[in-house]
Amino acid sequence: MTTTVTGTPVDLGAPLRRDDLHRAAAPLPVLVGPAVRDRVGRGREFLRTVLADDERPVYGAKTGFGALVGFAGRAEEADQCDNTLAHLGAGQGPDLPAGIARAALLVRTWSLAQGMSGVSAHVVDGLAAMFATTFVPAIPRYGSVGASGDLIPLAYATQALRGRGHAYVDRRRMPAAEALDRAGLTPLTLDGRDALALVNGTSVTTAATALALDSVRASHRALQNLTCLLADLLGSDPGFLDPRLVTAYAHPGVTTVADHMRTSLFGATPSGERPLQEPYSIRCSPQLLGAAEDALRYVDGVVAADLASVSDNPLFFPDDDLVAHGGNFFGQPAAFAADVLAMVTASLGNLAERQLDLLVDPTRNTGLPPMLAAGPGQQHGLQGVQLATTAFVAEIRRTAVPASTQSLPTNLHNQDVVPFGTQAALRAHDVAELLWLLCGSLALGLRQAVHVGGRRPTAPACAALLDTLAGAIRPVDPDRPLDADVRVAAELVTGTRY
Repeated sequence: MTTTVTGTPVDLGAPLRRDDLHRAAAPLPVLVGPAVRDRVGRGREFLRTVLADDERPVYGAKTGFGALVGFAGRAEEADQCDNTLAHLGAGQGPDLPAGIARAALLVRTWSLAQGMSGVSAHVVDGLAAMFATTFVPAIPRYGSVGASGDLIPLAYATQALRGRGHAYVDRRRMPAAEALDRAGLTPLTLDGRDALALVNGTSVTTAATALALDSVRASHRALQNLTCLLADLLGSDPGFLDPRLVTAYAHPGVTTVADHMRTSLFGATPSGERPLQEPYSIRCSPQLLGAAEDALRYVDGVVAADLASVSDNPLFFPDDDLVAHGGNFFGQPAAFAADVLAMVTASLGNLAERQLDLLVDPTRNTGLPPMLAAGPGQQHGLQGVQLATTAFVAEIRRTAVPASTQSLPTNLHNQDVVPFGTQAALRAHDVAELLWLLCGSLALGLRQAVHVGGRRPTAPACAALLDTLAGAIRPVDPDRPLDADVRVAAELVTGTRY
């Protein structure tokens, strides 16, 4: 199968960027340059030197795995590879989304390409070649505790690259050997160190957290703009954004958000019909959205560090004649970050739902009809959408319990503390989509509000946003199914798609 690959290559000799993870969902070129080849080759040569020395232990190359480290591994390298992977074939559940699976492998490839894992050069080359195709390993969702890396999910990915298990090509699921053939790829041949290096990292956790972060950031920006549109449409006084008031609050994220919101509301004229103090969902929005900004900056930093890290055990340092055994596969930073991301998502989702609730309530929306129905009783306007937003928020809340606090000992107490970062990251990815839908629901309500008597926004930026929505979504008059309209609105206001 021939695939046309275009775009700027991902250079494994350069820093990995979050945007690269999004690009990995489609075929893209991955560059293995001379510097990468040199350091991978040096790492591999050093590994061979160490393995030849009977006095130097190397976990996973000469030993069993996990709690069985005290026993000798298999003598043949190919057998040791099978020994690594076979017992990890214990995952269950639906396959991970293709975007997460390929992004995780890009993170893994970059880590191996740093030369500290002792892998064979053909492993890095084989992974790089995969990205030029539509090949996606079938990876079950459940089974990782996020310690010793994402062992079980990455084992499924590795087995697929060997032609075992299942994979997708052009979105069709099939046996992995057939998928490799259709994609024009050669099955990877691995020894024990290669196999262990492929699974002994937190790449699924890192990838899912990074992808979720970008989605939540897009929704966060959208909610700033939608809050301004709501305030302008209702005729609110923008004094809650006064720079002197915000400066006195002293939180940097609040300052950033309020600056953006003032720009969006520039030129707005209060109607004089609103109460002295708006409900908190408007009046306290810069404080809520600003606190979210500060939290998202923390997550930004964790993801940046994860993308720059070598996640494996052991690591090999030829210049220092050192084999370092430790815990660089322990996904605690991303576990904390993904939990924070889920908490931010819950608060942002609650804000969007409360703002829509305000908008459809005739006792609080300055006299607009209930449910923004064009003919209440004969029509029902946003009633179904508002019911759905309640369900979305409840689902986010139900799953927002921090995963990183759920540590359970496993593996004969070898893994006596575990971060559960994989669960935290995949959950953050799930609820990010629900937040996206909540943004679309609010945006649809704002578009409908003007149709049923709401005033046209007076701030140019708010008017432009309304015109964008109105140009893509016709009024709800008469009633119709609105599921597709919610998704169109979400895509318009966030600039992202699910």
